[in-house]
Amino acid sequence: MRDDQELRFVKGHGTGNDFVVLPDPDGDLDLTEDLVRGLCDRRFGIGADGVLRAVLAAAAPEAAGLADAARWFMDYRNADGSLAEMCGNGARVFARYLVEAGYAPPGQFPVATRAGLRVVDVPVQGDVTVEMGPPRLAAGPGVPVAVAGRSFTAAAVSMGNPHGVCFADDLDVAALRRLDLTRPPEFSPADFPAGVNVEIVVERPGGLAMRVYERGVGETASCGTGACAVAVAWAQRHGRRPSVAAPEVEVPVDVPGGNLVVIWRADNVLLRGPAELVFDGVVRPGAFAPRSRPAAADAAGAAAAAEVLDAAGLTTAAAC
Repeated sequence: MRDDQELRFVKGHGTGNDFVVLPDPDGDLDLTEDLVRGLCDRRFGIGADGVLRAVLAAAAPEAAGLADAARWFMDYRNADGSLAEMCGNGARVFARYLVEAGYAPPGQFPVATRAGLRVVDVPVQGDVTVEMGPPRLAAGPGVPVAVAGRSFTAAAVSMGNPHGVCFADDLDVAALRRLDLTRPPEFSPADFPAGVNVEIVVERPGGLAMRVYERGVGETASCGTGACAVAVAWAQRHGRRPSVAAPEVEVPVDVPGGNLVVIWRADNVLLRGPAELVFDGVVRPGAFAPRSRPAAADAAGAAAAAEVLDAAGLTTAAAC
């Protein structure tokens, strides 16, 4: 972002997992890590879990090979500025933005991502569905992960990005909400060389409840790929993989920010849930020029990020 450049944005969220959407059809914006961190800062910027840049696939070098199949590329960045392969909640918000901005018609259309093509289904009103692709489950008994002061043998599941699913069979939903997720999970880099999103899961009547610590962000109110990984790991655990007799497995997943539905089919996982655009704005020129900041600013931003989790029934200590 140049010092003389205004930057238009739209703020949106999917079950509390919030994003700054940047329209950049021709790929002119220099989206640096510093700019992403500035936009996502909840005290000094707009505040978000990540940034979604809307760029024509033909104008994005990393998506040029998909330009014949998809018009738009979802360039997703975590709040710390790092690249991410995929984001299920982000994909729904991105698709809703394309439709409401007039860049795509309602209905089904493909979107290019770093994890490949993803087909979205955007009605004029109501929940948005995204095809997340087939899951990849690691062979073996699981991998050790320590999180929230507990040790787990996590199921390793990839939904285009890595997840470690931890089942807490001794907890109910209320106890899950009280867990302290302020510290990053611990794991062997050999198991997750690119880092990992870690979900803690409990079974509840009619579905699952989860909390998630996302790499590059911290705890978030929701994680779409995480919900998919959790549903797949649960179905695998209980011998309920899709079959000829039961071609799809539907699993409701509660997250602190709301409710999602995951549908696992033989060759695909679908994620369905709300996608809301809440306000538009303009970032003033030079707003995020590099500057020295007191370390307390980062702590303040983390505390602000906890507000949506508190509203969902979590304590501030457990949220941030």
